[in-house]
Amino acid sequence: MPRYRYHCEACEKEIVIFHRINDIVTKCPQCESETIEKMLSVPVVINKDRNQSSQVGKITHEYIEANKEILKNQKKEAEKQNYE
Repeated sequence: MPRYRYHCEACEKEIVIFHRINDIVTKCPQCESETIEKMLSVPVVINKDRNQSSQVGKITHEYIEANKEILKNQKKEAEKQNYE
């Protein structure tokens, strides 16, 4: 459910109310006055840049592969030390 900001002139409070887009709020939930006004709010836009996501995935994959090789070498060294 979207959230909307309201301002009550009677109690001078700013209130956030969750409700459906078609619902109309006529009373302040704090003081029950009918002097409540809906405030303008900035919509939230989630930008899912697929190119950036795939680039991060590629870098992560390369890092994992590079570390696999390092871990293999460290494991071999540890096994050699255990046999000595």
